[in-house]
Amino acid sequence: MDGDYVIGGVFSIHTYMHTVKHNYTIMPEPLTCTGRIESRELRFSHAMVFAIEEINNSTELLPGIKLGYQIHDSCASVPLTMQVAFQLSNGLDPVFYTGNNCTQSGMVMAIIGESGSTPSISMARIIGSFNIPQVSYFATCACLSDKQQYPTFFRTIPSDQFQADALAKLVKRFGWTWIGAVRSDSDYGNNGMASFLHAARKEGICVEYSESFHRTHPRSRIQRVADIIRRSTAVVIVAFVASGDMRILLEELSHKPPPPRQWIGSESWVTNKDMLRFSFCTGAVGFGIQKSVIPGLREFLLDLSHTKVAASPLLTEFWEDAFNCRLGKSAAIGKRVCDGTEDIQTLNSRYTDTSQLRITNMVYKAVYAIAHAIHNAVCKDTNSTAQCDKFTRKESKQVLTQLKKVHFSQNGYDVSFDANGDPVAAYELVNWQKSESGGIQMVTVGHYDASRPMGQEFLINRNLTWVEGSTQVPVSVCSDSCPPGTRKVLQKGKPICCYDCLLCPEGEISNDTDSTDCFPCPKEFWPNAGKDTCFPKPVEFLSFDEVLGIILTAFSVAGACLAIITAAVFFHHRTSPIVRANNSELSFLLLFSLTLCFLCSLTFIGSPSDWSCMLRHTAFGITFVLCISCVLGKTIVVLMAFKATLPGSNVMKWFGPLQQRMTVVSFTFIQVLICTIWLCLSPPFPMKNLTLYKERIILECALGSAIGFWVVLGYIGLLALFCFVLAALARKLPDNFNEAKLITFSMLIFCAVWITFIPAYVSSPGKFTVAVEIFAILASSFGLILCIFAPKCFIIVFKPEKNTKKHLMNKNDS
Repeated sequence: MDGDYVIGGVFSIHTYMHTVKHNYTIMPEPLTCTGRIESRELRFSHAMVFAIEEINNSTELLPGIKLGYQIHDSCASVPLTMQVAFQLSNGLDPVFYTGNNCTQSGMVMAIIGESGSTPSISMARIIGSFNIPQVSYFATCACLSDKQQYPTFFRTIPSDQFQADALAKLVKRFGWTWIGAVRSDSDYGNNGMASFLHAARKEGICVEYSESFHRTHPRSRIQRVADIIRRSTAVVIVAFVASGDMRILLEELSHKPPPPRQWIGSESWVTNKDMLRFSFCTGAVGFGIQKSVIPGLREFLLDLSHTKVAASPLLTEFWEDAFNCRLGKSAAIGKRVCDGTEDIQTLNSRYTDTSQLRITNMVYKAVYAIAHAIHNAVCKDTNSTAQCDKFTRKESKQVLTQLKKVHFSQNGYDVSFDANGDPVAAYELVNWQKSESGGIQMVTVGHYDASRPMGQEFLINRNLTWVEGSTQVPVSVCSDSCPPGTRKVLQKGKPICCYDCLLCPEGEISNDTDSTDCFPCPKEFWPNAGKDTCFPKPVEFLSFDEVLGIILTAFSVAGACLAIITAAVFFHHRTSPIVRANNSELSFLLLFSLTLCFLCSLTFIGSPSDWSCMLRHTAFGITFVLCISCVLGKTIVVLMAFKATLPGSNVMKWFGPLQQRMTVVSFTFIQVLICTIWLCLSPPFPMKNLTLYKERIILECALGSAIGFWVVLGYIGLLALFCFVLAALARKLPDNFNEAKLITFSMLIFCAVWITFIPAYVSSPGKFTVAVEIFAILASSFGLILCIFAPKCFIIVFKPEKNTKKHLMNKNDS
């Protein structure tokens, strides 16, 4: 249709181009289309005509200006699209071409189209050189947003970049990390899938396979893709495929029982009602352009009289195909002659279906966007009325400038373009669900708005149906999630989503699902059995409550009581010969020191503190030195006593009671001095031993200065050795008065205990170190009291007849 300003339209009304082999000897035949008519694309072209007629009848938009149109069929092929692009750029349309001159009205101001991304790219490269704006209603390739390459390209449908991001977020939302991917081998599929894979990688999604195909490829190529889908382990398949290509693939899959797969579709095919016949795709989910209502469009589409149909070869082809008849005088094979009873009102076709106007609305908005741009270029709005000058010709470049600025609302839908020529991205979330009649219907279950804050883009308001009609979200993972207490270890040569779950090493935990690493617990904590929580380590020390502590405490108290009872027996019989003969003063002092030795072992039991740590070692060292000093004094007394029996010997006056006391005090004072220096320089202190056991804490007394401890112990050993030597020298002296034999044996036991104590002390772990030290104290103390005092108490209590001076002085008594 001619007009003051002409808008071009390019639609893929046919899907194939007739291929001609050129021999380069004669002029090639004109390019022609083959195959069936795409009813939906025919509806798109009529929607463009409807919008233009609506604008021409408007008194607000372009008043007094008549818009014309040129609509071409590109057959979804690049060669025909390029031919049409040159034809529209030059204005050489047969309708307007007269002789050698081109009429002004034959030159288009803007072009609407094409459906596919690849043809749109070819067209944009051509008409961009002439500054002719192009507004596509269905080309979604993200590459077309590049204004350096395509400066005059606009579109009313969102870019695939937004759809790819939305698909990746959709897959991530339902926890699918192992997917398959198929795409059209075209700019639409390749660029769209590349954007999706890039977004998927950022979301941590792995792809088992990514295959491409095209409807023009040989069947073997399509079969190979179908076989890969059947053999794959991924349950979810993301299909970035053009509608025509997807139909070929689904037909191939339907030849054999298809595996249960959850399809995630791009807008191109998932909203195409022709695809609903593939029932094994029930549960498919994808994004679609928002549904819309265009008042009056259905009536316009149905306004096809026989006269109009007969006047148009294209409509004639559509009519004959829809009603399976021939418009003419003769019938064809398998077709009857159309008799005029055909009623388009009753026709069930994509052309007449206006229940879900999605892409149709994109065509509608594209026409209005161009009309508003022309209006802003040729009209001036004054006093709520527009004055348009149709005599001053405007160039397409001026329309291009105004198209960048358009912002209006039509039928409740906002229309505007960003700097890249893209609209605001908003989608409906579409789900294929079974209807009550058993068929498959397309149901809108939510929305996606890229302009909303991150994480809030989705708004799902209905339950979804999944693969095979299930209500449970399918699981599609390469490896099951690793529970807390384990970590992920990647499988060699496989994507990051394929991994093994290994238990955390000893002392480490992971408290998150799918943790990539385990981390150690703090020093004073240890993992639980599940290795997902750190608990405080149990603190271990020799306590009064445990069995070992109770036994050692009982022996300590029993030993102290034994020493006290012995002292009481000796005190009661202090005038008896056996008590007086054995230096009663040193005996009582020895029994007192033995009592302290037994009791000092109690300081080793219980929770260590600053005071208990200092007390236990110093009390042990001093009381044992006091004890050995008393034994040493008694040994010297025995030696001196027998030396004094020799004629002319007055040695006893040099080792009388005063000297004996001074000997005990002197030896003990040296030990007190050693302990004082130890406590002043580096005293023992309580310490948490975290290295001995990994799973528990040993609360113990650190020596502070190991030298101080071993000096204290060495001094005790030196005195005991000296005492042992003296007692051994005096063991064969005559008379029952001689207790050197008893002292010798007691010192032998004492030294044996403390010599074996050293390796046992060094090698014993934890609280058993303390137990070994207590055992050595008790064993040596019991050895002293039993060896020295038990025979005497036996005589005092059970053999009183031997408790006489005569018996004690009897040199012949063995």
